[in-house]
Amino acid sequence: MSIKNIIILIIFISITFLAAACTAQTSETENSSTVELSDDVMTQEDQAAITPEEILQGLKDGNERFVNNNLTPRDYPAQVRATTDGQYPEAVVIACIDSRVPVENIFDKGVGDIFVARVAGNFVNEDILGSTEFATAVAGSKVVVVMGHEHCGAVKSAIDDVEMGNITALLSKIKPAVERAEESYEGDESSSNDDFVTNVVNTNVRYTIEQMRERSSIISELERNGEVVIAGAFYDLDTGEVVFLD
Repeated sequence: MSIKNIIILIIFISITFLAAACTAQTSETENSSTVELSDDVMTQEDQAAITPEEILQGLKDGNERFVNNNLTPRDYPAQVRATTDGQYPEAVVIACIDSRVPVENIFDKGVGDIFVARVAGNFVNEDILGSTEFATAVAGSKVVVVMGHEHCGAVKSAIDDVEMGNITALLSKIKPAVERAEESYEGDESSSNDDFVTNVVNTNVRYTIEQMRERSSIISELERNGEVVIAGAFYDLDTGEVVFLD
């Protein structure tokens, strides 16, 4: 083959690749432009009209979408602009700081939909109780979810009686749940036993809800009046599923 023909062949191949790349890029752009982004946000009217039961069902439905990799496409800049002057979240979620537990994504929620309070071991203290009182009594949220999760490092550390700086004081808030779980558990009560760890995690969720009712007259009154529902939940790291506790 002559040098001239080789050059022509190289030019032809280059043009073919460029054309294919442009076609793919155009197709990708067209596909992305056809995705409708939601810019809906919770309004004061929405918050007033929705019931605690509907909110809980919405959280469950959102989690199902998360598990199925079917999250709602959102126009986040539009939601940011729409919530600049006010917020009307439907729920507050008290969760662990664990990086594997992305709370808003887990429930398929956008900007302004939910309050999230996070602390290792998802317990309540004066600050989180005050934040939850604000979320419910002042800002109007109607559901409080306390959510633990599988393989919780804070729970494991509490089981192991870890002592280290301020972590020691933090773990002391979880220790009552460990002791309560030990009273009824039959088997290996160590942090290497996943079943026991899960048992403590769920016990800690229930203990936290109990503490909330005892230590916050505001939240307990809202619950008695049917204005707020408090629910416990467990997040499965393996599946992404949230299981609501009885």
